[in-house]
Amino acid sequence: MKNSNSLWKQALGDQIPAALGTELDIFENEILLRKQGKIDEKVFSETRLRRGTYGQRYDNGQRHDGIESRTLSYPSELLTKGPSTLWDAPGMQRIKIPFGGLNARQLEVLAELAEEYSDGIAHITTRQDVQLHYVHIDDTPAIMRRLAAVGITTREACGNTVRNVTACPLSGVCRDEAFDVTEYAKQCAYYLLGHPDTQQFGRKFKIAFSGCEENPCALVRIHDLGCIARVREVDGKLERGFSVYVGGGLGPVPYVAKLFEEFLPVRELLPVAQAMGLVFARLGEKKNRNTARMKFLVAKLGLEEFKRLVMEERAKLEYDPRWDMFAEAGSLPPEKPLNPAGLVQIEAAPTEYAKWSASNVYRQRQSGYVTVTVALPLGDITADQLRGLADIARKYIRETIRTTVEQNIVLRWVSETDLAAVYEDLKALKLHAAGAGSIMDIASCPGTDTCKLGISSSRGLAGELRMRLAESSLAAEETVNNLRIKISGCFNSCGQHHIADLGFYGVNRNKGGVATPHFQVVLGGQWTENAGSYGLAIGAVPSKRVPEAVTRITSRYVNDREPNESFQAFIRRIGKAECKKLIDDLGDIPPFALDPSFYSDWHDPRTYTIKDMGTGECAGEVISAIDFQLTACEREAFEAQLALEAGDAAKASRIAYEAMLHGAQALLGWRMLPHDGTPDSIVAGFRTHFYDTQHFFDPFAGGRFGQYFFRAHETAEEPKTEEQVHRLIEETQLFIEGCHACYLKLSAAPVAV
Repeated sequence: MKNSNSLWKQALGDQIPAALGTELDIFENEILLRKQGKIDEKVFSETRLRRGTYGQRYDNGQRHDGIESRTLSYPSELLTKGPSTLWDAPGMQRIKIPFGGLNARQLEVLAELAEEYSDGIAHITTRQDVQLHYVHIDDTPAIMRRLAAVGITTREACGNTVRNVTACPLSGVCRDEAFDVTEYAKQCAYYLLGHPDTQQFGRKFKIAFSGCEENPCALVRIHDLGCIARVREVDGKLERGFSVYVGGGLGPVPYVAKLFEEFLPVRELLPVAQAMGLVFARLGEKKNRNTARMKFLVAKLGLEEFKRLVMEERAKLEYDPRWDMFAEAGSLPPEKPLNPAGLVQIEAAPTEYAKWSASNVYRQRQSGYVTVTVALPLGDITADQLRGLADIARKYIRETIRTTVEQNIVLRWVSETDLAAVYEDLKALKLHAAGAGSIMDIASCPGTDTCKLGISSSRGLAGELRMRLAESSLAAEETVNNLRIKISGCFNSCGQHHIADLGFYGVNRNKGGVATPHFQVVLGGQWTENAGSYGLAIGAVPSKRVPEAVTRITSRYVNDREPNESFQAFIRRIGKAECKKLIDDLGDIPPFALDPSFYSDWHDPRTYTIKDMGTGECAGEVISAIDFQLTACEREAFEAQLALEAGDAAKASRIAYEAMLHGAQALLGWRMLPHDGTPDSIVAGFRTHFYDTQHFFDPFAGGRFGQYFFRAHETAEEPKTEEQVHRLIEETQLFIEGCHACYLKLSAAPVAV
């Protein structure tokens, strides 16, 4: 801790808006009162989250850059046992960057903060935010003041609020856009920031803006509120507006956003967004956080009723003059280049510069200018690199910098005549890696590095895959090079695995009594068209064999694809059953005693287990009946997926529900608990002996996966749409994961049930 809050308060007082300065004073006092026990922890938790301050996992202390691990110098007992209170160890500070826009001075301040308060690294997130890890809460007021002095806030970066408003980083220079959405994203972000009508949500609310329909730069369809730029002609004049989507979201079970309005004039977007906030605050779930997102409210009410309620609220709103600012473009100064335009022919020879130019350079709609993507492996950038990037931004552009949802940074308005010089300057900073937007540009959540919900090491796997792909001839194949890989450390999809060509999320499995890191393989997601469709898991693979799974799937695509066939079309044509055959045998790993490497995670010094492993039998694993039964449940869930793929939604629904029943039955049988074999008896037994006792384990408070089972039982006889069955299959897979976790938990520490 630096104990420098009072010094920074004095030094920066006149550079911070008075109202914001008062808020930071209040937050600092709340920290003190919480330490003294005068503020309840639940109340303070929401307060600090609304300031972007998270707790984090403490039993690792590792950061992965894909080549080596950096160990932090915290006490060993802290890293192994974890902190006893919030004050014992550092956490994470999230920093809100609306539409990803940054300037050189802001990069320098981020560098200073990373160096002084964190581990020297800033992390770019999949929502264009910046995160600093290993930050002590006592230092957060000083961090917030230093950020505020350069126009950056952490307010509502977390908590039950409107989160960072994202936008396409190419807005204004994109060749395909209807119009530049930058100004609208910024005005929306600051209009809703702290707005009284957006403070009573049950969960977070996410907004995104895209200038076009086709490209995935903003991923509009995975958001609570998504806006795609549209232009129409009215009385001979062009009018700007947005196609508005609502109720999208990933999480354990993703929901596809619904089209709320085909064309909403720009002047109506702010009041309609405000009205949505009122409806969400009034009718959204408050008690059960597992069903408190907007997507559940839209599904519950139905799109038409939700729209009716929103427009009813809109009609009641008093006029706000800020609506006119939003409607009239021009409140933001237009971006201008620093240097004159120029045209340069890149040599065709496969030099490192040519490779970089081919993947990392986007030719703007303004002739002679390009946008350069600075690819950041795992989204990490060091303090020295941030300073160097600030120098480059002053030297070649007017500090027009943006973060991206692919965890990179872009430099806009680079003159083509400066391109070679920019490359050399980036090379000096070790920021010249090629492959932006390619299969090597892997997105990953923090996973077990710092996240309390992490099950498997997503960052470790991402780093390993990146290294292997760089060395592989497969990555050079154009069809493979254009694929996207996204990795989450758990079911929650913070790494956006549902919309990847190749998605992975962390799970665990019992192998001979030893907890073993695995990843579910997700196929069928669509990254393009603003996240056009979601994939489903086809099976779990040991973490150490995921690279082999990637090689098998991509090799099959290269060898067997038809001319101009996309990866999604290829997967649909050969079918999920054929895909599963490619990875089925990868689940067979040697016993721990013969090869313990399979039982630890990528680049992770810890032993991956929840109990003492013992020596085991070298001749082979001893498999209990429940292992076989839960594996059979996974097979049933996959059969449901095949039935849905074949167009038989009713059959798919039935099989998915039966897979849940059999998972609950397996737990009851393992504990030799009575039931008569009927669905009602199995559900009642599961509820009594596992759910109500809180022995059934999933990573989320409230037993969300158990609730999926109860709802499936209640609605088993009801007809379902294809979308509802898709969701049911997702829920079935998660319920089975919960059964696995429950078995591992109880077998590690037997209790009476």
